[in-house]
Amino acid sequence: EGTNCENLPETHAFLRELRSYIEANFPNRMLLAEANQWPEDAVAYLAEGKECQMAFHFPLMPRIFMSVRMEDRYPLADIWAQTPDIDPSCQWALFLRNHDELTLEMVTDEERDYMYRAYAQEARMRINVGIRRRLAPLLGNNRRTIELNNALLFSLPGTPIIYYGDEIGMGDNVYLGDRDGVRTPMQWSADRNAGFSSANPQRLVLPVTIDYEYHYQTVNVEAQESNPHSLLWWMRRLIALRKQYKALGRGTMEFLSPQNPHVLAFVRGSGEERILVLANLSRFVQFVELDLSKFKGMTPIELFGRTSFPQIGDLPYLLTLGPHGFFWFSIEAPKSTVGATTDYQLPTIDLQSNFNGALRTAPWKSLERILPEYVVRCRWFRSKSRILKKVSITDSVQLGEGLGAPELLLLNVDYSNAESESYVFPVAIAVGDNARDIRERFPERVVAELTTDAQHGDENGILYDAVVSPEFDAALLETIERHRRHRGSTGMLGGQSTRAFHQLRGGADTPLDARVLKVEQSNNSLVYGDRFILKLYRRYEKGVNPDLEIGHYLTTHGLFSQVPPLAGSIDFRAPDGEPRTLAILQGFVPNDGDAWRFTLNELSHYLELAATKSGPAPTTPYNVVDMLDAKEPDPLAAELMSAYLESARILGRRVAELHLALSAPTDDPDFATEPFTTLYRRSTYQSMRNLLGSVMRSLGGRRASIPEHLREQIQTIVARQNDLLAPFDAFLRTRVSVVRMRCHGDLHLGQVLRTGKDFVIIDFEGEPARPLSERRHKRAALRDVAGMLRSFDYAAFAAVLDQLKSGALGKVDFARMEPWANFWRGWSSWAFMSGYLDAAGNGPFVPKTHDERRLLISAFTMEKAIYELGYEINNRPDWLIVPAHAIVQMIGAATQAADRRS
Repeated sequence: EGTNCENLPETHAFLRELRSYIEANFPNRMLLAEANQWPEDAVAYLAEGKECQMAFHFPLMPRIFMSVRMEDRYPLADIWAQTPDIDPSCQWALFLRNHDELTLEMVTDEERDYMYRAYAQEARMRINVGIRRRLAPLLGNNRRTIELNNALLFSLPGTPIIYYGDEIGMGDNVYLGDRDGVRTPMQWSADRNAGFSSANPQRLVLPVTIDYEYHYQTVNVEAQESNPHSLLWWMRRLIALRKQYKALGRGTMEFLSPQNPHVLAFVRGSGEERILVLANLSRFVQFVELDLSKFKGMTPIELFGRTSFPQIGDLPYLLTLGPHGFFWFSIEAPKSTVGATTDYQLPTIDLQSNFNGALRTAPWKSLERILPEYVVRCRWFRSKSRILKKVSITDSVQLGEGLGAPELLLLNVDYSNAESESYVFPVAIAVGDNARDIRERFPERVVAELTTDAQHGDENGILYDAVVSPEFDAALLETIERHRRHRGSTGMLGGQSTRAFHQLRGGADTPLDARVLKVEQSNNSLVYGDRFILKLYRRYEKGVNPDLEIGHYLTTHGLFSQVPPLAGSIDFRAPDGEPRTLAILQGFVPNDGDAWRFTLNELSHYLELAATKSGPAPTTPYNVVDMLDAKEPDPLAAELMSAYLESARILGRRVAELHLALSAPTDDPDFATEPFTTLYRRSTYQSMRNLLGSVMRSLGGRRASIPEHLREQIQTIVARQNDLLAPFDAFLRTRVSVVRMRCHGDLHLGQVLRTGKDFVIIDFEGEPARPLSERRHKRAALRDVAGMLRSFDYAAFAAVLDQLKSGALGKVDFARMEPWANFWRGWSSWAFMSGYLDAAGNGPFVPKTHDERRLLISAFTMEKAIYELGYEINNRPDWLIVPAHAIVQMIGAATQAADRRS
């Protein structure tokens, strides 16, 4: 008696006793003080880390609203200046709204009166000493202001607390008594009772919101789940971004004092992390000059888009902000400096449990934080040139039981300069001898070190890419063979087999040991004994992969035997019901390797002979169509490459037979041929222009990635874009007689297996840089031909560069060997085209005239070379020399032809 019952010594003594008891009996629990007091009083409940772990910061909450409404940073900055430091083991709990009201006890009478005028115009909106409204109605349902308030909440020191419904912008009902107006049922969907309950609506404790602006049929989780631009998704991205930076959760706080009072600016710091937070509290555009001299030479990186801003120098840093806009910047050293001083360090994840069954309770958030640095080192990750924002795990599928059992993770990779992509990432845990074996044999597959509270013996474990796990490989085959279904957290993984599977499988008890092919590629291939080969698509998209679709069509109809028979597949079905092809299983084809390796071996012998020739190589036309009048090869070509000319001719025949099979009459609309209309020709021309523009922009944006000795040549190409357009313009003016049809889509020497003296065509996936839906389009079959012609060019120059590098050709230089490479490319292309046209005959995909053939080959070859420029700058800049050299030759050939015509 005689006190206000707040902060009594007896209270604190009891809290210390309670804290000790909880820590002794209930680990990983926390105490949160709901002490509605000024900060200097509330801090007593934290008591140097001996009482509560957290305490609500009541005075801060109304001042966030005041600063935004007054468009002045002073109220917020001032209350934080009055907030005492707290023990590092404690945190403030921050909030914008709670289940009671926007409480106004910790403000002055004048401030409370202002808040009532600003946010509670009607008397019924007020209760006790506060305002009973939800966040969206408080802020006039203004999306910008809602985002700004949440951004402030999430950038201040402490733990943000969100009251249910505010993450989707729910309304309230001020006509309900007491605080019930902000306690209406959560709006999950547009169904009965907002999806909150299936009971009779009259039996609900509180009615659902039916206000027109916030009606549950419009504002609900289900509707916002399907809209990536909704407030719900924005809040999720905000939460995920905050979790990536320790500085935002537990970092220091330093306010900046720009002259513009409408702009709030402060720096959060933790270790090497420095986060600059800027908020425009005004309804109008504002500018601000900041003294960032202590960060001179560093670069602000905007966190939501990972966009680099100009480097910080000596002058005040000038920025402009839109109405109620905000920025979060990471202040980072220039990338070149970071790359030169920092080596990749294997990260550590604490599982906080034993290893057995650890994947089921694994802290995936810890894995998500380290994945961006890991995936960019992987061959299968295709977008190394893009600015990666984050990697998130969208689903996980268990593929076994016990220690070492693999799990298939589905990843979503977000970029700041491109659309997101989806990847398959199988993982497993290894300990003891198994872990040591994987470290030695597959060090690049180790993702992270694992530690646990309960050690497995005396050793830690590792998390690794399970594609090298026998258990994972066996689980994939069993999924197909037995049509298994594995349920994930959101979708279903399932396998299917074909009739060919059982014909190839043999006895069910026949052991099929699996091995991973070491071929460098963007997918992983697993070989099972001598029966099957499984391709695991590391990047997947919604829909059926063309590799599965075309393989099934050719296997089922038996139209073309020079392909591996389709034996089965694995797909993943998300809640939308659309299949995503993750893997296909095909019959194993005994082979001597792919045609690329065979060609390089032949070229090695050819170049050694060519280097001994005293005179220069004969000149060779670049467009192979100009050589087709020759019935026999040049005598020198016959002498130096006779065996390969016959192989190239056979390969041409096989490609023509494939095209005949895919153009055969059928009732299947996905494979029926279609006319090459004028409209489609114009559309194709526009696609060519778009590709050229995109690649030229990519070259301009990645000048630093271009090898120095190629920069002048690349600059020449960029400067002569009109010449690059010339074959496309000619294509547009050409009356096209061929049909549109399904074709391989990415045909080159690496997509062909050599079987003795014959060839088998594989990998109908299409160009990996194109979206899956685009790869399923019907096109001119000559695109495949152009791809193979470009592959001969790649092989010739790759062999020359490799031989010169190794010194196998003695003292000759590139200028001496370049004509010989052209000579080989020209006559290999001639042999291929001769075999192709002989076998194709009058197929509907063959141009009817010599001129049409020449123009189409020129256009498609140029298109392919430009595509290769874009691919190489993004993946293998050292290989830019091959498409760049070809384009320069094509430009020169076109110029000479124009001169002859004039």
